[in-house]
Amino acid sequence: MTDENEENDDEGAWLQLRPVEPLPSQCCGSGCSPCVFDLYHRELARWEAARASKDRSLLNGEEPQSCPSRLSPETFLAFRISAMDRLTEDTYRVRFAVPRNSQLGLRPGQHLILRGKVDDLEIQRAYTPISPANAEGYFEVLIKCYETGLMSRYVKSWSTGDTTFWRGPFGDFFYKPNQMDIVAALRLAYEHLSMCSFQTLSDPTQGHRQHGELLMLASGTGLAPMVPVLQSITDNAEDETFVTLVGCFKTFEGIYLKTFLQEQARFWNVRTFFVLSQENSLEKLPWSYREKTRFGRLAQDLIEELVSSCRRKPFALVCGSAEFTKDMARCLLCAGLAEDSYFLF
Repeated sequence: MTDENEENDDEGAWLQLRPVEPLPSQCCGSGCSPCVFDLYHRELARWEAARASKDRSLLNGEEPQSCPSRLSPETFLAFRISAMDRLTEDTYRVRFAVPRNSQLGLRPGQHLILRGKVDDLEIQRAYTPISPANAEGYFEVLIKCYETGLMSRYVKSWSTGDTTFWRGPFGDFFYKPNQMDIVAALRLAYEHLSMCSFQTLSDPTQGHRQHGELLMLASGTGLAPMVPVLQSITDNAEDETFVTLVGCFKTFEGIYLKTFLQEQARFWNVRTFFVLSQENSLEKLPWSYREKTRFGRLAQDLIEELVSSCRRKPFALVCGSAEFTKDMARCLLCAGLAEDSYFLF
């Protein structure tokens, strides 16, 4: 009986070491790799191998470091909140301190996974930093809170000095200065566009070599991945890529990062436009926005106008709700862009 009891105790001890399967709420749904379920199955396989060989040391096996930065796609790391700025009624810009004044190690447009806990339920969501990729000592994210969102409840509980947990980076988007070979080899060129009109004007740089254009279509917080990509272009004096950014918001007051976008629009190779779904009077807008604002929704006719204003077809970046992303992909295809000529965040 003693041997049997010892065997049962040993079995009980192994069962206590068995990895716990994640809840659906712990998956951020962004398609990141490795997902929490990937990590679970990996840990489960390690546990089963250790149990079969009765060697608990196998449970401590170290995985190879897959990211050269301080971040890890597999392990959550702690970052302290250094500042919180409320941009609108439901949206915050939050700054997190990176130890030793180091860089986070992301490429422009990559995202991170935030872990939170509400009522003992663990949740995870994806957010794209809006800070420059080379920012030292900090990173910033744009977070919109929803009335019934679990992560929103967690974010609303934050205060400066609190500790949060992130893992990453994730994302397959690659941008190279002056080269539009993102995802597929792109063969794009572009002529200089007016800063205040959708129409193509004569190019004052005619005779010089031409470069491609990024057409950025963003809805709400879908602006986030566009920000570091845009800033990486304007921060690089050697990058002559043209950028057309179209931001879709409900109201003028709801436009995020107005100052940043106004500053970016002063660059010779950047133009910004806005589509407001719940506004209908240009007279109520500041004069500097009137010529670059449309009302209603970003639909097929405006997409075709944007695409046709380019002498050659642009490469489009799209980010927003699932419905917005689906609609924009359809509109871009109808406007003549191939599937390898746009990227959906």
